[in-house]
Order: sequence, then C-alpha cells, then structure tokens
Amino acid sequence: MTRTAVVTGANQGLGFALVRGLAARLAPEDLVLLTGRDAGRVAAAAARVAADPATRSRVEGRVLDVSDASAVARFAEPADIVLSNAIGPLDPDRPQAEQADVFLDVANSGTHAVLRSFGPVLRPGGRLLVVASSLGTLGHLPEPLRPRFDGVSLDDVEKAVENWRAAIHDGTAAAAGWPDWINVPSKVAQVAAVRAVAAERRDGDLANGTLVAAVCPGLVDTRASRPWFSDFSQAQPPDEAARKVLDLVFADVDPATYGELVRFGRVLPWRS
Repeated sequence: MTRTAVVTGANQGLGFALVRGLAARLAPEDLVLLTGRDAGRVAAAAARVAADPATRSRVEGRVLDVSDASAVARFAEPADIVLSNAIGPLDPDRPQAEQADVFLDVANSGTHAVLRSFGPVLRPGGRLLVVASSLGTLGHLPEPLRPRFDGVSLDDVEKAVENWRAAIHDGTAAAAGWPDWINVPSKVAQVAAVRAVAAERRDGDLANGTLVAAVCPGLVDTRASRPWFSDFSQAQPPDEAARKVLDLVFADVDPATYGELVRFGRVLPWRS
C-alpha cells in the first residue's frame, strides 16, 4: 500500500534531514510531503531532496503554516507518518517576552493543531511523533505549576499555555514561577499535549500497531540551536539525529514508548 509521510518545519535543519531520511527509506511509490511556511524555501528544499541519489520515494513540497490551525485542518488528509517538527525563532539577544507569541504560536499552538487535525486521519499502523526535548519532562517546572500539565486533556494544556502567555505579557510570569527561558515550559507543554492525546487513543492504537509519542533527538547542530549553546562538541549533525528519530518511526511499536517522551529509543520518565 502506498504510504504518505508529512514533516512540518522541513525546509532546513532537522526537519530537512527527516525528509531526506524518509525519502531514502520509503518505497518508490510512497510520498513524502516537505512542508514549511515559505513557498520558495519549500520548493528549493524539496528539489534538493528529489535530486539526492539516495532518494527512493516521491518528494513534494507543500506550503503549511502550522500556527494557522484552520490551515492545518484543511491540509490534513490520511497519512501514515506525521512528524511535527516546526519551531518558531528564538533569539537570545532579544527579550523573550517580545518573542513569546511567535514562538508559542508555532511550537505549541502548531503542535496542538497537528495533533487535533492529523490524529483523526492517521492510518492504522501509523506514526504521529512530536519532536520535543528532554526539557519536556515535568520536573523542569516548579512543583506548583505541574498540575496544569499532568494528567490533563489537550484542551487543558492549551488553556495552560494561553494563561502562561497572558502572564508573560502582563509581567506576572516570574512571580507565578514560570521559568525565564520560554523553551522550558513550551517543551513541557508539547509533551503534555502528546500525553493527553495518547491517553484517549492508547488501546485502539496499540491494537493496530499505531504509535503516538514525543521524541527527543538530543542536541543537534542547527542554525536554531547554535546561538544557545557554547559547547557543540557533543552535538549531532542533523542527518545523524534524524536517523535516530526514524529508527523509532520504522521500528515495531513498543507499548512502553506509547504516549511517552523517547530519546535514543529509551523513555524519559515524565515526572523526573
């Protein structure tokens, strides 16, 4: 059967490497959709993958802004592999409060939109993975904030993110205990969103070999990560990080990984 894969935020960095890896592993009749917000970059990236000698499957570029939930809903069609990878820009030289809206619109609202729209059309035996981070475990938040993300619904996660956004704008986030680096609560919220969706689907998905999970690729040497870390001696090139993510995509489903945050094939405990 022909398979369809979708990767968001895929015109550069890890997303581009994920498309390359999928195109090399899938069959000639399969289709990989490389998506991003900029039509020119998307077209150029798709052409690069299509011209790669290692590419076996069909590759097509599609414009998709995941921060637009209605656009994601219109775009979503039955798929076998969905990798939610898009992330908003974050500049360490600017106040984070100034960047919160763009960042959260992509990283969190975008994650919610992908889960809501692609979850119902994911084919049996499919894979729906959200690229997150080891920062996404609950213990990275102060204890009073943890109940907002633990054992809650996707609606509750969305509400918690919007309340946090409002606190950033009205200057009360620090007093409420929110970490200064917005990437931390954002990643916790991403993993919480995956857990919320997975909790509702678990029995049916495991019965037909479907996997919904969050995945941590480890430190990846990309343009987005470079400004934030001084030591890249242990960082992976995007192709290597993508290979580890795709190993999970193409492996048989281990029930222990379902709905969890997985790094290099191992579950990172949610409440660590």
